Amino acid sequence: MIALLTLGFTLSLDNFRISIVLGGLKPSLRTSVKTSFIFALWDGVAPLVGLIVGHFLSERIDSTAELVAAAGLGAYGLFVVIRALVSPEHADPDLRWARRGLPVPLSIDNVAAGASLGLAGYSPWLAPLLFGVITFVMSVGGHQIGRAAAHFVPRIRTDLLTGIAFVAMAVLVVAGMYDA
Repeated sequence: MIALLTLGFTLSLDNFRISIVLGGLKPSLRTSVKTSFIFALWDGVAPLVGLIVGHFLSERIDSTAELVAAAGLGAYGLFVVIRALVSPEHADPDLRWARRGLPVPLSIDNVAAGASLGLAGYSPWLAPLLFGVITFVMSVGGHQIGRAAAHFVPRIRTDLLTGIAFVAMAVLVVAGMYDA
């Protein structure tokens, strides 16, 4: 059980880091909970898919997971930067586009983890539920940390800074200097 908790925590760290950056968009607590629930749902379903499809798919997914994550982070970052530059209103204030575009790239590594868990004999019900709960808690916490930090950034549009951070993370993932 400790190994499963540790793996769940480790797999939720990408959502935590992304949620800290999304906190720069200053989401309300309701928006944060809604977004975190969607992240958690995807992070819970992904290992279940991995458990079902098995080892064959895990090898193929594991090799492309980083590139899929980089593409998702970069696309969302560019969207936020362009919206921030074009419009005086905050880009994606309700995180609607984040909820639609980020869960899949953030959960793709969980499919491979689920396949490995299936081979190790773990229950197909326990791991997905546990991973989803951990991701939810970590995402809500990340949003609140990012939101609090955004209040200390004077005179800079935090949505523009958030978009730039997403693009930078995507570049670092492609360069192999950051693990999504």
